[in-house]
Amino acid sequence: MKILMMTNTYTPFVGGVSRSVRTFAAECRKMGHRVLVVAPVFEGMPESEKDVIRVPAVQHFNGSDFSVVLPIPGFLSSKLETFKPDVVHSHYPFMLGSTAVRAASRFNCPLVFTYHTMYEHYVHYVPAEAERMREFVINLATGYCNLCDRVLAPSQSVAQMLRKRGVKTAVDILPTGVYVREFEHGDGAGFRRKYGIPQDALVAGYVGRLAPEKNLSFLGQSVAAFAAQEKRGHFLVVGSGPSEKEIRAIFAEKRIDGRLHLTGALHDKALIDAYHAMDIFLFASKTETQGLVLMEAMAANVPVVALDAPAVREVVNDQVNGYLVQIEQSREFADAINRVAGLPPAELKNLRDAARKTAESFSMQSCAEKLVSAYQEVLRHKRTGPRDEMLWSQAAEQVKAEWEIVANLAEAARTTLRRSD
Repeated sequence: MKILMMTNTYTPFVGGVSRSVRTFAAECRKMGHRVLVVAPVFEGMPESEKDVIRVPAVQHFNGSDFSVVLPIPGFLSSKLETFKPDVVHSHYPFMLGSTAVRAASRFNCPLVFTYHTMYEHYVHYVPAEAERMREFVINLATGYCNLCDRVLAPSQSVAQMLRKRGVKTAVDILPTGVYVREFEHGDGAGFRRKYGIPQDALVAGYVGRLAPEKNLSFLGQSVAAFAAQEKRGHFLVVGSGPSEKEIRAIFAEKRIDGRLHLTGALHDKALIDAYHAMDIFLFASKTETQGLVLMEAMAANVPVVALDAPAVREVVNDQVNGYLVQIEQSREFADAINRVAGLPPAELKNLRDAARKTAESFSMQSCAEKLVSAYQEVLRHKRTGPRDEMLWSQAAEQVKAEWEIVANLAEAARTTLRRSD
């Protein structure tokens, strides 16, 4: 099978979508399928990549760490014509997501879309009126789902949300998996030495992009409150992004900045070692569709304290494999960290064992097998002819794809404006 994956984020960009594309592509290739990834140019990307096409892009859009692709007519045409995909898998509903619709129509093959992200929580990156833009993004993503042959949701809560918003396309639940065995062993002590963290420190950790939608102001305040009480308390932050300055300012204000350790983005063994340097893993985001880092932490036997949120509670079972904080208050979150830190050894072991068992249920291999099964299913029920027989039924499929893209944009705008009146 020839699989075309199209994504707006990819390595070296650090994030759940980038990691999902990279790992699923690798697993599909192991199973004998050919995967071609189309992604924007990013600073620091590898000089040589097999079966990856990089599209010219504007770096650091609006002060973020995202790249925005440039519309260059014909840039991909000959490359995709040579590849001739059997299935197109889109990982975003806009930018290269629009290109994915065109490619699926051009090659008359199924279009699969993974709803990785709650896009309405990212409107702060766009200079526009927030509430109206939020509505537009929701309508745009919902309409995009209905252009596809199959939608993949990383969690049950996302699948329910999509159906509630009016998605008619069949939705399968398919999380991004974790290489559980890879996270089993790491050099936590060596990592602490490298970054100047005392061996007897009680280390609370976070892994992910340092961005406003991750609720890091709240998390920073909560960990600072914990560290102010616990003299051995340190905060290990793995990642990069615009919220780094805010986290630094919080710890500087409390005069405990010596107990804050920011490593930047880490990969492979360095990332695994970072998890093993942590005593407790923390997570405060309310915008996740899955929370992949939660499963990575659990695979590394690190207890989790997380703010209660829909996708999070599908992974974290309160007081079984971690702790869920019900109220978004720094004092409550700090108290939960203290509770885990003070657990007797036997109870802590039970928490770790349950976390490990949870991670094993999300193994990358089994998730990749489910993805290939989803591809095979849509291929068995492949549409013939234009995607919408009621419109432009005699038109060329590429013209049809343009119509669907523009119609979806127009409908999203019309619905948003009508609700705003």
